[in-house]
Amino acid sequence: MTDDQQHRKAYFATLPRKRMAAGALFFDAEGRIYLVKPTYRTGWLIPGGAVEANEAPSVACRREVREELGIAPPIGRLLCVEYLSEYDGYTESVQFIFDGGVLAPELAGQIQLQASELAAGRFVTAEEASFLLNPKLAVRVAHALDARATERVHYLEDGQPVGEAQ
Repeated sequence: MTDDQQHRKAYFATLPRKRMAAGALFFDAEGRIYLVKPTYRTGWLIPGGAVEANEAPSVACRREVREELGIAPPIGRLLCVEYLSEYDGYTESVQFIFDGGVLAPELAGQIQLQASELAAGRFVTAEEASFLLNPKLAVRVAHALDARATERVHYLEDGQPVGEAQ
């Protein structure tokens, strides 16, 4: 390793690390959103999970969906990204939501939940989702739904849009 590489490695070791997670919004033909109920925490989530080291968020999203739901539908464009400060014992993070599109009934019927992580999964209306999801995720999902409808991408910091007309 050259001196330059050693200095760079030492410098990067001093930089902060942020958690990242990526999930997808999937819909049925009626426009309802697919949510999952994890076994390891209260409340409901969208399918997805942690981005691993040296893994792109979109790749993590596809991997997590395959692991959690047992299906591998195409993952579409980015809808929303949010920076979250530390809160309630959680470290700061960056959260991504991608468009999973409409699941054909045949594909939705093939969902096999990862039993070690998920207790249930179901399609719900956007209004139901706003009550089932934790408040931070509910805000992010609402912005992702708007982004999908308006063909935009939303960027949030702690639930607040940044760089957009408010």
